[in-house]
Amino acid sequence: MSRAFVFPGQGAQTIGMGRALADAYPAAKAVFEEVDAALGQALSALIWEGDIAELTLTANAQPALMATSIAALRALEAEGFAVTDAAFVAGHSLGEYSALCAAGSLGLSDTARLLRIRGEAMQSAVPVGVGAMAALLGLDFAAASEVAAEAAQGEVCQAANDNDPAQVVVSGHKAAVERAVEIAKARGAKRALLLPVSAPFHCALMQPAAERMAGALAEVALKAPVVPVVANVVAEAVTDPEEIRRLLVAQVTGSVRWRESVQWMAGQGVTEFWEIGAGKALSGMIKRIAKDTVQKAIGTPDDIAALKG
Repeated sequence: MSRAFVFPGQGAQTIGMGRALADAYPAAKAVFEEVDAALGQALSALIWEGDIAELTLTANAQPALMATSIAALRALEAEGFAVTDAAFVAGHSLGEYSALCAAGSLGLSDTARLLRIRGEAMQSAVPVGVGAMAALLGLDFAAASEVAAEAAQGEVCQAANDNDPAQVVVSGHKAAVERAVEIAKARGAKRALLLPVSAPFHCALMQPAAERMAGALAEVALKAPVVPVVANVVAEAVTDPEEIRRLLVAQVTGSVRWRESVQWMAGQGVTEFWEIGAGKALSGMIKRIAKDTVQKAIGTPDDIAALKG
């Protein structure tokens, strides 16, 4: 049995996430304390008893989801499970930073600060209302890419997230994304709907954010991960720190190739995917991508107790 640890991205955030882990495990509590200190903000208070609209702001959601994932990992470690039990680690968009932190490539404080910068940079790259994202359900990546190309009409419209065989997210200028929704419906999509996001992530409009991340990443120490990291933009494992740095910059404007990443891991013999942190969104996608694999979502002390049988 070969295992991969995977880490969720934006959209999984909920008020109260990680609190039971922090209450039950000192090592999990220490993660939230270190992230609070790194950001100079009581982010844990916002996560546990704040306003969901404030938590959902990109600059808060990104470090908050990472902190919850690493807290869950520390709790697992306290029970005798280790990241080195996994053949690979991977994360969806910001989850890639959680994966790199989990694998020891990035320090926790550096990861929190990078994600705060990333969130702010992605938010400020495009004025509010100029961009949009939409989920196209029932179309595969090739069909969704054709829809995006047809909808662009001189504007930006790209397939941003290849989530699973029947869910692709497109991103770009608002009018172009709205055109994509109508074209997708006409092409037989089961559903096509605009997403409640604050910016058009993973498309060419994010170039200013990519430039900011290049500067921020240049100042951070990156080590070789103790477990290979399957990178979003290439959908295969990477271990070289300079390649990881380059791919994290490319990821800001590039597609999240999640379906291919999961297929690649399954092709390498991974039979079990552990989703570490908030929610179960990745587990649902993985079930649709690699039907013969087992998925386990681990975000509470009860989830960890179930692993121990």
